Amino acid sequence: MAALYISEDDVRSLMDMEKSILITHKVFKEIASGRVMNAPRQRVRAPGVMLHTMSAANEYLNYVGWKAYTTTRESARFHVAIYDQESGEMRALIEADFLGQLRTGAASAVATEFMARPDSKVVGLFGSGLQARTQLQAICMTRKIEFVQVYSRNYENCSRFAEEMTELCDVEVSACHSPDETAAEKDIVICATTAKAPLFDGRVLDEGTHLNVVGSNHRSRREIDRTTIKRADVIVCDDIEQCKIEAGDFMQPVDEGITDWRLMHNLSEIVAERETGRATDDQVTLFKSVGIAAEDVAMGVQVYEYALEEGLGVDLPF
Repeated sequence: MAALYISEDDVRSLMDMEKSILITHKVFKEIASGRVMNAPRQRVRAPGVMLHTMSAANEYLNYVGWKAYTTTRESARFHVAIYDQESGEMRALIEADFLGQLRTGAASAVATEFMARPDSKVVGLFGSGLQARTQLQAICMTRKIEFVQVYSRNYENCSRFAEEMTELCDVEVSACHSPDETAAEKDIVICATTAKAPLFDGRVLDEGTHLNVVGSNHRSRREIDRTTIKRADVIVCDDIEQCKIEAGDFMQPVDEGITDWRLMHNLSEIVAERETGRATDDQVTLFKSVGIAAEDVAMGVQVYEYALEEGLGVDLPF
């Protein structure tokens, strides 16, 4: 059986956020069951380019796979490959830019379901790029959002993004000039940027705020300050071991004794209801996502199965 090459256009026609949330919820439930093995991201450099690789074995799906992508100053290119667990044969090679955007948003949706107050209505969003787009879509599918303020460094881009997302999510989205105003008086705050320094003063956060912090997966980048971490009553990671390697938001605060890895929980523990994502309405809760390969493999398997059903993709010569 030939492996299938599935293009970005095919992925966009086959997958959406609703499906992605269901797939991702299942991933974290299966991680808790012990039927998933993740290998953290590795990076190698050459002049002008960086290669990032990560892999996982999703035993419950009978597939193993990897995600690999290159980043340069001009662009990023993403691929996911999946292999049959029994035969070891490649089943699909998938263009995975949109796939990655969906799975990152879906992970925040799962965290939000367990960690944000049920009556959350107002969102502060940092970032106006592709990740910010799927983050907001995911949250609007998880809570009945009524108003969103968005901030990014380029106000023109921010305003255009606000107009597009108002229509896409059927909710009022307004561009904001002030980072602190964007974070203040919000039920949910989303950070989806490439910032290297904290975006806002943690003192402005209301009691009861839930944060999804997803932009940084490198030790040199931080989206939130020490105050935000100090104020967080519950801190949850998509994967604590991978955050120890990549979560710049936590590394210095841990070194300074502001928080401790032992106080944090994996999202899988929350989904399996072994730990509580929120105990009271006034708690500040924080979800940190760096992205794990098990999500990509699960999404890739579903795309492959949909592609077979729809007759999409191109056979590879092996």
